Amino acid sequence: MNASNRSGEENDEVRQLPGPVVLIGAGKMGGALLDGWLNFGIDPARIIVIEPQPTAAISGLVARGVRLNPSGPELPAAAGVVIAVKPQAAAEALAVAASSIGASTVVVSIMAGRTLSSLAQPLEGCALVRAMPNLPAAIGRGITIAVARGANPEQRKLADRLLSATGVVEWIEDEALMDAVTAVSGSGPAYVFLLVEALAHAGVKAGLPPDLAEKLARETVSGSGELLRRGNVDAASLRENVTSPGGTTSAALAILMGRNGLVALMTRAVAAATARSRQLAK
Repeated sequence: MNASNRSGEENDEVRQLPGPVVLIGAGKMGGALLDGWLNFGIDPARIIVIEPQPTAAISGLVARGVRLNPSGPELPAAAGVVIAVKPQAAAEALAVAASSIGASTVVVSIMAGRTLSSLAQPLEGCALVRAMPNLPAAIGRGITIAVARGANPEQRKLADRLLSATGVVEWIEDEALMDAVTAVSGSGPAYVFLLVEALAHAGVKAGLPPDLAEKLARETVSGSGELLRRGNVDAASLRENVTSPGGTTSAALAILMGRNGLVALMTRAVAAATARSRQLAK
């Protein structure tokens, strides 16, 4: 759920954090979370950002009260610590996280491929949440899947508040599902972008000027996605509604829904991404 879809009461819950929040890593995804927190009305003075290479925009938030890169001894025990760095920077990030942990701190990791077990070793006894957001989080339209270990209801609620700054949050109980989650929603935006590329390419082959083919493909995919989001109709029903028997759409779908069509290709693609996610998590 993004800020525009939240009720005033839900926004109040986000603002009323039980303590400081430490954000480790303020790149694209960390920066999106930070923007969301500020848009929700979280007091900037309660936000601590650890980012060795801050952008001008991040540095500018200091004037609003955000604390940027305080030294280790100055880090208070946090209500929540969010780790938003690349997996290869995990060791350094976890060391910083450990210095901010209090008795009730929940640590939320959005590092790809880092399991709860890998987080538990350096953060022994800490409440942990592993989360997988996706690219549309950058505009507050993402979906994040989260799984917890050792988190009580209040800690889990806090994690949900923090993650919901970039869109919808869904919780699962089985961490093993995170590989499939990564394959569907984490990698999914790339599949959609490829669809736009492929549709534009096909349009050019059918005789359209490249610029027009690109615009038609882009607007058709984004508009159809918005239609799907706004309505209560499932994708299959929407497809059927636009398909007339014996018409042009029906002719195209006979290819796309054939034995070796889009469903078969997507199934193989998601299976390959799932398998790769499992390999990277080892």
